[in-house]
Amino acid sequence: MKDWIIYSIGFAAQLLFSSRLIIQWLFSEKKQRVITPTSFWVLSLIGAFLLFVYGYLRLDFAIMLGQSLTYYIYIRNLQLQKVWTKAPKLLRILLLVMPILIVLFYYNNNKIDIDLLFRNEDIPMWLLTLGIIAHIIFTLRFVYQWLHSEKHKTSSLPMGFWVMSLIGASLILCYAIIRKDPVLFIGHSFGVLIYMRNAYLIRQNND
Repeated sequence: MKDWIIYSIGFAAQLLFSSRLIIQWLFSEKKQRVITPTSFWVLSLIGAFLLFVYGYLRLDFAIMLGQSLTYYIYIRNLQLQKVWTKAPKLLRILLLVMPILIVLFYYNNNKIDIDLLFRNEDIPMWLLTLGIIAHIIFTLRFVYQWLHSEKHKTSSLPMGFWVMSLIGASLILCYAIIRKDPVLFIGHSFGVLIYMRNAYLIRQNND
């Protein structure tokens, strides 16, 4: 597949992620506290799917791992906001099974080379390890957010989420610079500023 198509998929995903942050930031600035609108989770879900595809096309296991772990957490937050059941049943079923079907399809057609994902000549093992660690930290922020939301029975983005976002994004930026990945670099450079602003708003409201 041509590089411009692959990068277009990646940039489309990052555009959705950036859009969710802008919307969340605007809502929060208006209320002067951190708000989590439904659109944040809808855009996250679509973006995660596209970035998973981008990661596969780039033979980048670190990207694929991060998106596969957060995909279903986005769905759970939509359930907590009581909007998931408002979507057509067929659409919900497709969203639930689509990532699994993609993996099974590629695997059954011998298009997934596990060895190639872990032994990509463009990504030395130390860099792949950095990428995996960065994406795990970045992903765990949503695990933390999910556990916090389950405890309080409401979808929210607590302080820990934004702190982990800053740490994870900073590491991913290092990975992107070394990997020369414009999609990751542009997406996370923008996000760092909003993560800091949200952390500031939470601290201000807690004082």
